[in-house]
Amino acid sequence: MSKLRTVEQYMSALSRQDLDGIVALYAEDATLEDPIGTPIIEGKVAIREFYSKATCIKLSASLLGDVRIAGGFVAFPFAITLPSEAGQMRMEIIDTFKFNEQGLITEMKAYWGEENCHLV
Repeated sequence: MSKLRTVEQYMSALSRQDLDGIVALYAEDATLEDPIGTPIIEGKVAIREFYSKATCIKLSASLLGDVRIAGGFVAFPFAITLPSEAGQMRMEIIDTFKFNEQGLITEMKAYWGEENCHLV
């Protein structure tokens, strides 16, 4: 699968709350750091646990710009809109994926902070 197609599937699976679809994109020994600076999550079981929290919330995800591909890496800006106690929240994020030779994600890093979250 192409790297661009993986990003498209990731975005679609997030919007559909498709836990299995998201986890299938990751290698068994993948790591995830979301957001950058928080403890690194290691392995597909732990990654499933992480995404199980996101997939139980009705959210929508959409790209905010072009996917950048460089060798075995991609970077892409996107937004997630989800409900919060204060109303609809929009989070603007940049994710990076590193891929193995089988086209699976081996490393995911999410770049965002409080200043990237806004009520809409």
